[in-house]
Amino acid sequence: MITNKLVNALRFLSADAVERANSGHPGMPLGMADIAEVLWRDHLNHSPENPKWFNRDRFVLSNGHGSMLIYSLLHLSGYSLTIDDLKDFRKLKSKTPGHPEFGVTDGVETTTGPLGQGIANAVGMALAEKILAEKINTKNIKAIDHMTYCFLGDGCLMEGVSHEAMSLAGVLNLNKLICFYDSNGISIDGKIDAWYKDDISKRCEAYGWNVIDHVDGHNREDVDQAIKKAKDSNKPTMIVCKTSIGYGAGQKQDSESSHGAALGQEALSILRQNLSWPYEPFELDDEIYENWDAKEAGSAKEAEWASICDQLKAEDPKKFDLLHRLSSETMPEDFDQKFDKFISDLAQNQDSLATRKSSQMVLEFLQAHLPELIGGSADLSGSNNTISKSSVSLNENDNGNYIYYGVREFGMNAVMNGMALHGGVIPYAGTFLVFMDYGRNAVRMAALMGIRVIFVFSHDSIALGEDGPTHQPIEHLTTLRSTPNMHTWRPATLVETAVAWKHAIANRNGPSSIILSRQNLDNFDVSSLKELEIGGYFVSEQEEANVNLIATGSEVSLAIEAERILKEDGLVCNVVSIPCLEALIKNDQQYRKIFNPNTTNIVIECGHPNSWYKHTKHVIGIETFGESGTGPDLMNHFGFSPEKIATKVKKLL
Repeated sequence: MITNKLVNALRFLSADAVERANSGHPGMPLGMADIAEVLWRDHLNHSPENPKWFNRDRFVLSNGHGSMLIYSLLHLSGYSLTIDDLKDFRKLKSKTPGHPEFGVTDGVETTTGPLGQGIANAVGMALAEKILAEKINTKNIKAIDHMTYCFLGDGCLMEGVSHEAMSLAGVLNLNKLICFYDSNGISIDGKIDAWYKDDISKRCEAYGWNVIDHVDGHNREDVDQAIKKAKDSNKPTMIVCKTSIGYGAGQKQDSESSHGAALGQEALSILRQNLSWPYEPFELDDEIYENWDAKEAGSAKEAEWASICDQLKAEDPKKFDLLHRLSSETMPEDFDQKFDKFISDLAQNQDSLATRKSSQMVLEFLQAHLPELIGGSADLSGSNNTISKSSVSLNENDNGNYIYYGVREFGMNAVMNGMALHGGVIPYAGTFLVFMDYGRNAVRMAALMGIRVIFVFSHDSIALGEDGPTHQPIEHLTTLRSTPNMHTWRPATLVETAVAWKHAIANRNGPSSIILSRQNLDNFDVSSLKELEIGGYFVSEQEEANVNLIATGSEVSLAIEAERILKEDGLVCNVVSIPCLEALIKNDQQYRKIFNPNTTNIVIECGHPNSWYKHTKHVIGIETFGESGTGPDLMNHFGFSPEKIATKVKKLL
């Protein structure tokens, strides 16, 4: 048994914290402690006193159930995580939640727990590093030059998202990505060989990865040599480490009993005996702390990087200024004024356009002004219109700004999350709205972490037509709107689409979904850009009206036509467009003006009505799946023609 006190400090801080909480996963920290000690003490470039240092190595704990391992590493290395924080493991509002959470704990790069997404995030971080290095570095100066390391286990590799992301990493030659596979053969249900026999080495080789196999995860020299070899590779690397889950814990070693529950006092006593650990829970001597402390080394690395940046400033001031702007995540100096003028000019365009085409026009402007905007699509570039004349394929050109993700919706979304977490880039990518389901958990994780990711979802209703109910979204707008911290924009015109993009770019505190039509939509004049930008506005307003026809996206033009029909019948109505309900709710005055209790408020939207019932009891929507047929025929069949809407309004009244 290993008696290295520096390694075993990780083991006992982890095991004792889980025991104190009577909840958690001690087995993985016990098994991966040796690997972690080598990586963090001998290879990882980081700065505990400045956790956001831009050129730090990124470390991702994809098998996030073993969260006490990273908390122990952060505490010992000198981050602002105290021994009392470790004692508060899994308590309400502690800095040590059950799974690592971005924004809660300094040094935690991403929220992990949903297995497989951590490795996908790591792919995104490595990709962002590669993109920024190409934009910033010169022949002689490497201002962007860091590694991305990732721990992962059997569960991560079983999840399909790992396949999507790792396959993409191989295609893109992300050689700054080094992963450590904790090959212990155990998951919650027991020994995995009854249900999982993938040859991970061959699988990774098929992706185009460098594989370092048969590494003893409890042998310091083996691990160290593997990392050194991995750094020299021109491919992403998978280091396959054979380990024992619950290392040292008697009969709980190599058993599922150490996976997801506290060890218990008997097993802890055996662990202390086996590893010759003389300390009481949460007690360590000064020598251990001195050997682990990374503050001085981190500050020296930062100073070295500052010197490199000074050299860049002298050699290429424009690249230095770009680095400063991107690392501080600020917009170009005159960007807002130019964008506002661009939007004002768009208001003169009265062409009938699909909002997916409107979005493409806006992207032409954005890509000309924001080199950090990195686009993509899950094999639907021409359908989502996420690609523009300014798009250059990153798959073929390291200086590109557009990624062909292939049919990998989940991987695409999780990779974008990693890019946003890295910083310095603004990722967006598209698929059909109905296929949001494939990548749904990564959409949720973006919202949970509060990061700037832009999800572009086209083909937004039954109006897409002949592809039928498998492709026609019904419940998806409701799902997005019920996701905390998500802004869901469903624009009706070219100008509304531009405003949606403006807000998505400006929103640094959460993701945005931009929902776009396949079919052309009639343009109409926007009387107040200011009201549009707060999420909802009156397209037409009559003093004598006591009915508001409220719509989004493609149904706004239908509401306008229905209002004219109703007016001929003597019923005077206002027409309201709400491109973003979340933005409107934040503006109480405008919200109360639109959802006025003294008027009858009728929402018209070609989707499930549930997101509207807390605002009004009158909704014209769809509560069934779609049908196969042409878009116009389906809209008429489901009652979304001006005439049928007018009839429904009269019935509701």
